[in-house]
Amino acid sequence: MKTFRPQRVANVVRMVVSSAIAGKLSDPRIEPLTSVTRVEVSGDLEHAKVFVSVMGAVAVQRRTMRGLASATGLLQTMVARELPIRQCPRLSFYLDESIKRGAETIRIINATMAEYEEGPAEPEDRRGRESERSPEDDPATGSSQRSAGHNAGDDA
Repeated sequence: MKTFRPQRVANVVRMVVSSAIAGKLSDPRIEPLTSVTRVEVSGDLEHAKVFVSVMGAVAVQRRTMRGLASATGLLQTMVARELPIRQCPRLSFYLDESIKRGAETIRIINATMAEYEEGPAEPEDRRGRESERSPEDDPATGSSQRSAGHNAGDDA
């Protein structure tokens, strides 16, 4: 039987850590554009992986992760006050780049759609090659003509 307790604990951890990042932590290393994307709690409720997304350069992301690692004890205390369980899960923070990858994917799709809406450009050299083709190069008819000609040459 599957229990939903780890999910409920994960929701509490996500809410507490999100609100702490938004307003209760005063560490200047933590970027204001940091968001908790998801929390995974182990089945025994002893460990919680907190995935955060940090918008900014790689240096900003590293600095924010160091700030969160430094504030882990305070955040764990805040989570423990909100959870009605005996032992609070041990928090560990991981950088989640899924939002950044999603934004990059949307940018590529938009660029492709803009190119498509401009209309397909027919390269001139492609049109020129089509007129230079011989009937033997045509895959539909050329293979039978080529093989028939080749067989006739072998008989002679």
